[in-house]
Amino acid sequence: MRAYGRRHRRWNRRNPQPLLVVPDEPLTLVVLAAIGRTLFRYRSEVAPVFLALVLVVVGSVLHHSRPGAWPVVTLVTVLAATVAVRGWPWGLTRSAERGYATTTTTLTGGWLAAATALGPTRSPLPTLLILAVVALGVPWWAHRRRRARVRVDRVINAWPNLAEQIGLAGSRIMSAVVDTWGWRARIKLRPGQSVADVIARVLAIESALGTRPGAVRVERDPAHAGRCTMRVLAADPHTGAIPWPGPTSRSLADPIELGVFEDATPVRIALLRRHALIGGTTDSGKSGVLNVVLGNLAACTDVVLWGIDLKGGMELRPWAPCLARLATTPDEATELLADAVAVLDARAHASGQDNTRVWKPTPAAPALVIVIDEYAELADTAPDAVGHAESIARRGRAVAVDLLAATQRPTQKAMGGGALRSQMSIRVCLRVRERRDVDLILDKGMLAAGWHAHTLDAPGKFYVLADGHNQPRRARAYLVTDDLVRQTAARYADQRPDLDPLSRAAIGSVSLSADGRYAAFVSSERHGPGESPAHARGQMSSRPSAERPLP
Repeated sequence: MRAYGRRHRRWNRRNPQPLLVVPDEPLTLVVLAAIGRTLFRYRSEVAPVFLALVLVVVGSVLHHSRPGAWPVVTLVTVLAATVAVRGWPWGLTRSAERGYATTTTTLTGGWLAAATALGPTRSPLPTLLILAVVALGVPWWAHRRRRARVRVDRVINAWPNLAEQIGLAGSRIMSAVVDTWGWRARIKLRPGQSVADVIARVLAIESALGTRPGAVRVERDPAHAGRCTMRVLAADPHTGAIPWPGPTSRSLADPIELGVFEDATPVRIALLRRHALIGGTTDSGKSGVLNVVLGNLAACTDVVLWGIDLKGGMELRPWAPCLARLATTPDEATELLADAVAVLDARAHASGQDNTRVWKPTPAAPALVIVIDEYAELADTAPDAVGHAESIARRGRAVAVDLLAATQRPTQKAMGGGALRSQMSIRVCLRVRERRDVDLILDKGMLAAGWHAHTLDAPGKFYVLADGHNQPRRARAYLVTDDLVRQTAARYADQRPDLDPLSRAAIGSVSLSADGRYAAFVSSERHGPGESPAHARGQMSSRPSAERPLP
């Protein structure tokens, strides 16, 4: 017996008996409170049933007190249905939603008018009401945006507990809006917390909200350091390719559309007097972004395009009808960049003589944009060209001589120790293999600030860092097919401008000095208008620069 008693006491300690907590309030009140909480929690789901009960009560009251008021109810119904057709005041933009609101308003008002005149229990009004609740309730229960709003409301109510679990205790959701692809919320942080704390806990937020991996985006509030915007995407809007709509610019001063952000707004960048860097690993869509830019520049009548493609012209040769020069070997690339430096010097000298600070591109005096595909290959095989490229990057913007470089390996060595990269005011970062490559393409500290290019999961997805684009927002570039490239190049080939006489004269006066450096003599005394040697568009001398005839 003693052994049994010890075993029984040990079992009781390991398996405590459940306690029945009896509340002080009457059991009826407790049950009613529980029912009320449940109905409030699921108020959106039971809205059709609740509306039917309200109609029965209101119809009964009007029938007993004002049975002759049914014409007024009918008139109000007609007015409400007219308003519902326009989607106001609920902000309905889809025709299906407006149709549903109009149908619901009409049936509700019509049933209420009949119940006011005849009574809500008069046959067949109860049967019609039940059928209407079922027929109109099914679209309501299945509506995606309604269910999204319900989820957002529950997230707002549960956020204090979730924030404490993920390390953001004290933060709160100020407001939330449901959009086409999910929802977004404005979050106020506790004093001492920053947006960096939220970005560092993105994975924990996704786990707490129960979303798919990569669904949460965090953006800083430009007006307040203690607030941020959190976007939750129920589905990826960039799962499919986006066809290129064609050129959107006719001048270099016009912004170029690269693609669209996740909220369907276009990605616009301005290339005038700016250098651009496009970086990404193999199969990340680098060539696609380059084709979008070239397609827009080909339609501009105030831009002369030069190209460098050391892969035998494989990437840029389809655009050859629109390229004034195309270099496919290291020697040709060095010569091309040396000529660009000569143009730069000539324009700078002329601007100094005319007391003008910038070169304004026109069809008669176009800008010069040099497109370099795979800049890392150029740095390895033509080291002399790197110095010219850095000179252009440092001094070319004011005189409208711009660089557009694309590379798969944005290493410190390939980018000239950072001297060239620091002059690139437009950065397009596609998918990279290593996290550190994000800082190499964009800038130091961008990875920690939320520019997670290593998580991009499809070709053409990118981040853009430029004037007006300082938030880590994902975008996807337009898809330019090979047929579109050929059609666009053929369409604008006859509309390409030539370099101005000053620039052509500068190219013809380049000579190789004794110390091995290129020099340009561009003073107006050495070259008159009739002495400017024209450089034929579409052709390029293959002779080494040392063998060029001197003026």
